[in-house]
Amino acid sequence: MNTRKGFRFTTYEAPDQTPFEKLFEIFQELITHTSGDVEEALDWLRELDKEYELTDDDYTIDDFIEDLKAKGFIREEFDMDDREGGEGEEGDEDGGGPGSLSITAKLERMLRQRALDQIFGKLKRSGAGNHRTGKSGRGDEHTGDFREYRFGDSLEHISMTESLRNAQINHGLDNFSLNEEDLVVEDTQYKAQMSTVLMIDISHSMILYGEDRITPAKKVAMALAELITTRYPKDTLDILVFGNDAWPIPIKDLPYLKVGPYHTNTVAGLQLAMDMLRRKRNTNKQIFMITDGKPSCLRLPNGDYYKNSVGLDDYIVEKCYAMAQQARKLHIPITTFMIAQDPYLMQFVREFTQANKGKAFYTGLKGLGEMIFEDYEQNRIRRIKG
Repeated sequence: MNTRKGFRFTTYEAPDQTPFEKLFEIFQELITHTSGDVEEALDWLRELDKEYELTDDDYTIDDFIEDLKAKGFIREEFDMDDREGGEGEEGDEDGGGPGSLSITAKLERMLRQRALDQIFGKLKRSGAGNHRTGKSGRGDEHTGDFREYRFGDSLEHISMTESLRNAQINHGLDNFSLNEEDLVVEDTQYKAQMSTVLMIDISHSMILYGEDRITPAKKVAMALAELITTRYPKDTLDILVFGNDAWPIPIKDLPYLKVGPYHTNTVAGLQLAMDMLRRKRNTNKQIFMITDGKPSCLRLPNGDYYKNSVGLDDYIVEKCYAMAQQARKLHIPITTFMIAQDPYLMQFVREFTQANKGKAFYTGLKGLGEMIFEDYEQNRIRRIKG
């Protein structure tokens, strides 16, 4: 059955779930859709409770809210002016009215973990979080292969079993000796780093035509952030959003990301992304761009905006191509995930991609996360080996 804003909910009974766990699963989805607005998410939860009878007299929505507070997932914030305003209403000893509810850092992290499980659920996580270069030497990851000892090799990498075996073969058991020539080292691989900038379009078109495109993009960003920080901690991920302008956002702010009344200034986003990557010391760099619309805005040198939403503006388009070429000169590939399939927009993306020698995917929202992860892995391998 369709509910407000076009979301679709169906009854689901998970085995061995407590009342809190059942409601918490729904609440996490709602808080993502409402961009961290706890009150709105709870209003939705109450509506769903009326329709699907999620609670009973033994465990109510109010009980759930108290549990969220007790478990450290939400907190109540009071306006300091209210606290200092003298006597309050009856029953409010501190003089302030009911505080507003907000989510905590604990829940922000849990939302990222949940997004990772939802999008990359089939991913088998490895313990070490780094990238193999394919080049052997004095590295820090064992390959399972052996080679002769070389001056400067770390002693901890010497394989005593293989070295003793060599000594027995070379000198015999009767007059045992172990020389430098007998030593065998277990080969290792260097580990490299990848710096990624994820650009997210927050122009108004991301919620046009009754389709919520910002929430899937937000989930992808949260999942990618959690993946990199947990599996590839030597990598870096920077996230920026672009509308009329572009600005970076910290990972912790992803649940609160909203679409604004903006045009699409792709050039500003690319400029900021390249500025971010220029400051990275490692050589492996890439840009991921999630967008659903055509570039329609530029910031002029005098500070004014040049906007044109009708078709593809040649002036804006040429600036985009120039940015793609500039990124190519800096050896920064751009992968565009185009959440639209209009022929003229696809042609623009093809020419943009050609200018950068990057890649483009013309996709809907379904499978976007898996596609980004696969490309992240492939780019990492290709860049490191290249």
